[in-house]
Amino acid sequence: MKKFYIASSFKNADTVKLVSQRLIDNGYIHTYDWTQNERASTMQDLKEIGQKEINGIMDADFILVLLPAGKGSHIEFGIALGQVKKIYLYSPDNGLNNLETTSTFYHLPQVNRCVGSVERLVEMVLHNK
Repeated sequence: MKKFYIASSFKNADTVKLVSQRLIDNGYIHTYDWTQNERASTMQDLKEIGQKEINGIMDADFILVLLPAGKGSHIEFGIALGQVKKIYLYSPDNGLNNLETTSTFYHLPQVNRCVGSVERLVEMVLHNK
């Protein structure tokens, strides 16, 4: 079974849950679901959550990064790049292809970019087994 991790912002928690459930319904395993956490209130909380997130990325066969995302998501993206993991990068708009707002790392060969609906992203993942 394929294992995945999803990086995003708390603002996108509902979308993260939707994508996760769709993949789980298709036999995939979510390595760590940070949406189940309360917001960290201490430095120790941050440390523990950070370690769980690293473990989730390391255990995953691939990661999904749902934009817009914050600094933590981009660090997770970088960890996945360093581990040569397949990455699915999702944006609801075409900002990925805007030279003023994109990142060089978004355009590497192991990054599969998806613009549009969340359903399109899920289909992309399911068809790239």
